[in-house]
Amino acid sequence: MATNLKMKRGWMAALIVTAILLIDQIIKILVKTNMALHEQIEIFSWFKIVFIENNGMAYGMEIGSKLILSIFRIIAVAILGWYIVRQVKKNARWGYIACLSMVMAGAAGNIFDSMFYGLIFNASSNYYVSYFVPFGTGYAPFLMGKVVDMFYFPLIVTTWPEWIPRVGGNPFVFFSPVFNFADAAISVGAVLLLLFYRKEIGEIEFRRSK
Repeated sequence: MATNLKMKRGWMAALIVTAILLIDQIIKILVKTNMALHEQIEIFSWFKIVFIENNGMAYGMEIGSKLILSIFRIIAVAILGWYIVRQVKKNARWGYIACLSMVMAGAAGNIFDSMFYGLIFNASSNYYVSYFVPFGTGYAPFLMGKVVDMFYFPLIVTTWPEWIPRVGGNPFVFFSPVFNFADAAISVGAVLLLLFYRKEIGEIEFRRSK
């Protein structure tokens, strides 16, 4: 019985990771091969598809060297994957494993861009749509590809009041970051972990299980 439960938890984690990776990559490839860089498609006034690329982490953040960042993310995903396997073996709660899998899948989706997009696509441009090229002849070497972002939710677009120092009169947009499906998976998984699984998070340890 316990073995069956472990197998079911393992399959669930694998399915979540696979589904998120597939959806994320399908969306990114469709955007990259059908839109010019910085092109916008307005779905609603508060939701737009905007094709941008970034060198960094979730929501376009850029921290340090691209190569170092890519290597760090690969190591982090490997550690998280190992931890998920441990939780499956321990029969941890279904939801906890699911949330961890969402975070891992989202991180892996963005890593995939960095690893391979520079090898299989030509450089994106404001003037033409990107396309596949023979493997290894793309715009960047291994681990140096750019992450594709597209979801933009300008929920509030206004101007700062003139009387506010420094920012008065400047435009203000909430929510301004452009992100992708992988970023969303990371964020949703992380928020759910903080809301419902703080006990498990507080008990995290990295000693080898017996």
